[in-house]
Amino acid sequence: MTRGRWETVILYAVVIAVVIVLVFPLYWMFNTSLAPATQLRRFPPVFAQPEPTLAAYEAIFTERPIGVWLRNSAVVALASTALSMFVSVLAGYSISRIRARGSQAIGLFFLMSRMLPSTLIIIPLFVSFRQFQLIGDLRSLVLAHATFITPFAVWMLKGYFDTIPMELEDAAMIDGCTPLSALLRVVLPLSAPGLAATTLYGFVLSWNDFVFARTFLVANQNAWTVNVGVASLKGEYLTEWNEIMAGSLIAMLPIVLAYLFLERYLVSGLTAGSSK
Repeated sequence: MTRGRWETVILYAVVIAVVIVLVFPLYWMFNTSLAPATQLRRFPPVFAQPEPTLAAYEAIFTERPIGVWLRNSAVVALASTALSMFVSVLAGYSISRIRARGSQAIGLFFLMSRMLPSTLIIIPLFVSFRQFQLIGDLRSLVLAHATFITPFAVWMLKGYFDTIPMELEDAAMIDGCTPLSALLRVVLPLSAPGLAATTLYGFVLSWNDFVFARTFLVANQNAWTVNVGVASLKGEYLTEWNEIMAGSLIAMLPIVLAYLFLERYLVSGLTAGSSK
C-alpha cells in the first residue's frame, strides 16, 4: 500500500474514532432511556437493552410537567433571542457604519464583556431583580440571557455588516430611502446568513442555560425551564436515570430542529462574521 493510501486510511480511522467518541454519549443516553427501572443498576451495563421500553417517556409526560417546562424554555429562549437580536442589529450596524473615533474600541468592549463568566454577574443581577420583584418571573431570565447574548451577537453582526459594500446603501438612499429603510430593505436581506447564525447562537445559549434559571426561578416551580426541571428529577435517595435521560433527549430536540432549519446559513454566517 502506498504512502498516500496509508495516510488516507489513518485519516479516516481518526475521523471515525472522533465521531464514535462524540456520538457515544448520545447513544448511551438513548440506551438508558429505554431501560426498565429494574435494569438501571445492572452490572456490567448492557450496550443494547434486551427488553427496551418507553415507560420512561410515558412517565415524563404523564407524571412530570415537562410540557410546562418546555413551554417556559421556549418563551424565554424566543423572547431573549428576539430582544438581543433587535439590540444587536442596531448596535452592530452603527459600529460598522459610523466611522468615529473609538468605534473600534466599542466593538472590542462588547466582545470583552462576553468573556466575563456568568458567575461574575449573577449576584448583581439577582440583587437588581429582587429590587424590581422579578425573582421567580420569566422576565428576569429573559433579561439575564440578553446580557450575555447581546455582546457576542453585536460583534458577529458587525463583522458581517462590514462585508456588505456601503455603495449599496448609498444607491438606496439616492432612490429615496432613509438610513433605517436602507438597513431594513438592503442590508438585512443580504445579511440573512449572518442573522441566522447569530440567532441560532443566541437561541442555543438561552435554551441551554441552567445557572441563571436555577438561581432566578428556584422559588417558583411553575416557571422552571426544562433544564431545571430535568435536574430536579435527581432524588436524594433514588434517581430514575431512565427518566432523566428521556427528559434530556426531549430537551435536545428543539436545538436539533433549529439547527436543521438554519444549517444552510450557519457555516457561511459564522465564517463571514468571525473573519472581521
